[in-house]
Amino acid sequence: MNSFNNFPFQIFRAYDIRGKVDLMRPELIQAIGYALSIQYVAQGQKKLSLGYDARLTSPYYAQMISQIFTAQGIQVTEIGCCSTPQLYFAARHTDGNGIMVTASHNPKTDNGIKWVLQSEPPSPEMIQAVGQKAAEYLQSHSFESPVNDQTVIAKHQIKLEFCLSYQKAVLDDIYLNRPLKVVIDGLNGSAGFCANLILKKLGCEVVAIRCNADGNFPDHAPDPSQATHLELLRQNVLNHQADIGIALDGDGDRVVLLDEHAHIISPDRLLALFAQICLKDHPQHEIVFDVKCSSMVRQAVEKLGGQAKMIRTGSSFLRKYMSQSKGQAVFGGEYAGHYVFNDGRGMGYDDGLYAALRVMEYMCLFPKATLSEILAHYPERFYTEDTYISTHQTDPKIVLNEIEQMSDNFGAELSKIDGVRLDFEHGFGIIRASNTGEYFTVRFDADCPIRLDEIRQTFASMLSDRYPMIAQDILRAH
Repeated sequence: MNSFNNFPFQIFRAYDIRGKVDLMRPELIQAIGYALSIQYVAQGQKKLSLGYDARLTSPYYAQMISQIFTAQGIQVTEIGCCSTPQLYFAARHTDGNGIMVTASHNPKTDNGIKWVLQSEPPSPEMIQAVGQKAAEYLQSHSFESPVNDQTVIAKHQIKLEFCLSYQKAVLDDIYLNRPLKVVIDGLNGSAGFCANLILKKLGCEVVAIRCNADGNFPDHAPDPSQATHLELLRQNVLNHQADIGIALDGDGDRVVLLDEHAHIISPDRLLALFAQICLKDHPQHEIVFDVKCSSMVRQAVEKLGGQAKMIRTGSSFLRKYMSQSKGQAVFGGEYAGHYVFNDGRGMGYDDGLYAALRVMEYMCLFPKATLSEILAHYPERFYTEDTYISTHQTDPKIVLNEIEQMSDNFGAELSKIDGVRLDFEHGFGIIRASNTGEYFTVRFDADCPIRLDEIRQTFASMLSDRYPMIAQDILRAH
């Protein structure tokens, strides 16, 4: 890996560093650790919190990073195996500085790094700068293993003092005035252990599944956005007649909720509910959501008297927008399941468990109503999931420009915040170029199946002459 040509620049993505463990050799982690430490030193930072997820290589990577930062004169507080929200919470005590070794919801073959510098996530430019500096470091340094090779399969340590301080903050914030029956699925990630304890301390009757951190992920990747991954949770919600089901992703910053019928609640409907909750006490404030959310979210926000603000996709962009809004934005959410409260409560960053607890707290205000009844106000949409389609060797910019020009003929409202989004009277479609690979992401949404198909056909028709293969792939999106 000594030449620039072999350096895996592709793992330095728009929001974090993430890639295959095969690529993330110890020498690369050492180079990334060094490049990151330079970034913190340049900002005059002296303290840092460091945590890691359930993945088998995570403790080893964290140990390497810790030694590099210590050598640079930065005091490292090691949090151990934890969720990303726990790491962000701990970072408050180290001047807002924190590094999390995690590949979030990705398969067990991957790993990665997220970080905050003075409470802010890095910009895409800062992430690229780390990649550049790491590549230069590898060119000029030979690798010396800073830790014993046995630590490659080092034991994961859950450090109770950090788990307890995070728990206390959550328990001081949330009030449930009646016991609820909950099924919590940790998907074998690093968030389940602490989440289970918090739910019990709140007086809930808890059925905990896969709440042990296990980097082998014996069932599947810790990704709750895949409906097939929620089958065990669904069965348990029905078998135990639970009030709610909660699924956390691998590092706990995303959540998917199920109602009492084990029906998966779409992020659009949850966003509308969170807008309702936050605008009640903060009327006319801003509700933020990303370009992949349905038109229903904007309509719900406006109907509730709030200001709807659509931004580009990416949880780091969402957090940055929220923190810089000077309190004007009281809630922000993403279609991917990231939810950030900024209503004078919560932590100011995406925390899957905290979002679930806010729903449960709201449920407690209506003792006679079930979660499905509370959400009935926001009817189910008909939609395709995020679908990845090949660029088929085309230039994505040219394809998106052509769609933009042709969209005039269809009377749709055009948005170019992130890709090309067209809003029609009864739904929307979006096509975006990937930041990380040779593909587009498409998603379609409407209030009924017929209109959903019409919108998909509209997008395909714009491309069928010049890009028939892309048009065919769009028609297959489901």
